[in-house]
Amino acid sequence: MGVRRRGRELALQALYQIEMTGDISPAALDLFWGYFEGSAKTRDFARRLVSGVVKHRDEIDRLIEQSTEHWKLTRMPRVDLNILRLATYELLCCPDIPLNVSIDEAIEIGKRFGSEESPTFINGVLDHVAASTGAKE
Repeated sequence: MGVRRRGRELALQALYQIEMTGDISPAALDLFWGYFEGSAKTRDFARRLVSGVVKHRDEIDRLIEQSTEHWKLTRMPRVDLNILRLATYELLCCPDIPLNVSIDEAIEIGKRFGSEESPTFINGVLDHVAASTGAKE
């Protein structure tokens, strides 16, 4: 598994922890990072994603909610929502990551961690987010 894929998976798990506990303190995140092995590059990439999602969460959530029909964020499966947050952050704030890579990675992570419907749902929402923000390939 590549550095960035593993970083995205770690970031998803960290965001899920934040979602469940409500604790975004440095101490809570340091404890989380302490339980996972990985290269320095993997952890640095994961930290970059987590801090970006936390910093831009209001804007990210607004875009996700605008890109779904009849879905409130509170009704979405937590795993799917956090995958969407990661990928939306990448689309908005990571010009070094191609659009297709962000979307494809989100779909693949959805297959691994989400439900049977997750990949299709994630793809549809991210396509809409990309179109509405003018994200380029």
